[in-house]
Amino acid sequence: MKTRLLTVAALLASTASAHAVGLDRSGQRIGILFEEGNRVELSFGYTNPSVEGRSQNNPLFGPLANQPIDNVGDNFLIWNLGLKYDFNDKLSFAIISDEPYGSDVFYPGNPAASVLGGTGATVDSNAVTALARYKFNDNWSVHGGLRYQEVSAGVTLGGVAFRGLNGYSGNFASDGDVGYVVGAAYEIPAIALRVALTYNSSTTHNLPTTEFVGAAQISAPGATTDVDTPESINLDFQTGIAQDTLLFGSLRYARYSDTVVAPTGFVSVNPSGGPLTDLEDGYDFEIGVGRRFNEKWSASIAAGFSTVGDDNLVSPLGPNNGSRHVAVGAKYDVNDQFAISGGVRYTILGDAVSSPGGNPVADFDGNNAVSFGIKFAYKF
Repeated sequence: MKTRLLTVAALLASTASAHAVGLDRSGQRIGILFEEGNRVELSFGYTNPSVEGRSQNNPLFGPLANQPIDNVGDNFLIWNLGLKYDFNDKLSFAIISDEPYGSDVFYPGNPAASVLGGTGATVDSNAVTALARYKFNDNWSVHGGLRYQEVSAGVTLGGVAFRGLNGYSGNFASDGDVGYVVGAAYEIPAIALRVALTYNSSTTHNLPTTEFVGAAQISAPGATTDVDTPESINLDFQTGIAQDTLLFGSLRYARYSDTVVAPTGFVSVNPSGGPLTDLEDGYDFEIGVGRRFNEKWSASIAAGFSTVGDDNLVSPLGPNNGSRHVAVGAKYDVNDQFAISGGVRYTILGDAVSSPGGNPVADFDGNNAVSFGIKFAYKF
């Protein structure tokens, strides 16, 4: 029961986590470390967001007031590759490559003739995590290791809502840093019970920075911007509740209030003197049930949510406030070694007010995202 159902649960947990807390994409999952035997896994997730809005009916906007804003969420693809190997019955090793953080937002329209047209942000990341797990006995184990992570980003600000900042662009080239992972787990194998707690440290990235307002460069030669990724805690649990039936869930906390992007050029021209970002700490929660039907087929269904902020005023670079989702998945064991899993997730995005500099300018209501995922697993 444990081996077959866990694969489905892990797929749903990691398949294109669209619009979770902050910039989360993969959720920094390490479930492969707890699978039985030696194995390799490759998964892909694709997300198609629909994030539309309308400029507010503000007389200061003149003819631009109360105008529709077409979809600002770009489709994106994420991937995950993992290898797990048992040295003996107590010590195992895993290496995981994933994309922990990301953003793909762009407002269509002419920056000179729209409220937010031309505003956009891209965040890219790649991480490789090497982990070891040591089992003291059948119940207790500890795990930990190192994570090398690279981050890069690009931002443009456009539209009359930004006033003097209209036409700003910043390019933040890639930089890498090493963090660490540490955790522990408690298990009762007879009932497929496991509770695992994992801490992911922050990493600091000194991003080479080039900034412009229009054609004028405002960043100094050789400028860099220091950015800290959030430290986070993942709590994962599962337990058998009936023959061939598993209850599973997860809780993730990410401290995004420490992730501040404040390039010197932007701060110098921003009337408020504030940074580019305004991210809040948050939680993701999910709970689900998995069921094995026969030797070949198993499936699961899960639901969850991410927390909302203190108010509904958000950055134009992330025009949603919290989310709710439901996900279904299935797994087919081709043979004793090879299995294929697939899943789909529907996410309802929380309503928000796009507010550059804390000034409300556009409403985003009734938006959603659909994600699809597939995973291939091979045991050896």
